[in-house]
Amino acid sequence: MANVNSDLVTNFLASPPTLAPTYQLGGSMRVACGTIALGSGDLSADDTVMLAQIPTNASIVSIKLYNDDLDSGTTNTCNVGLYTADGDVTAKDADIYASAITDLRGAVLTGTEVAFEARNVNLMGQRVYEDAGDSTDPGGYYLVGLAFPAAGDTGGDLSWLITYITD
Repeated sequence: MANVNSDLVTNFLASPPTLAPTYQLGGSMRVACGTIALGSGDLSADDTVMLAQIPTNASIVSIKLYNDDLDSGTTNTCNVGLYTADGDVTAKDADIYASAITDLRGAVLTGTEVAFEARNVNLMGQRVYEDAGDSTDPGGYYLVGLAFPAAGDTGGDLSWLITYITD
């Protein structure tokens, strides 16, 4: 029978043990959550909706979206990504978490997990600044936001629950 240890276990069992970074083991789990009322004009092609600021040194483990039917047809697509928190809404990576998802076309009451729709699952435990493509932590915050490559035409509520780990 085979046994395979994760890096966390291998480092723990080493002599002397190597401590894991707190954003991967023993860190504080935090949430950002809320609801925004979107008008039909807020879902035009190339519009963006910023959900929450997340520390650049945090590690996102889940992004769930809950929504009313925001598209009476079948045209709306949505990306979930990271943006600068400087007021300019500049994309760091506009679709790092989800790319061209169609979930907003119908009501979603149980939540849609989107943190790994586009991001590789082997990046669990990676910090937000690394998700954004930065090689070093710039400090501060990035915004988790939605971009709409294709428009929706119906207003409604959008709620979110972002779970992340900090040191």
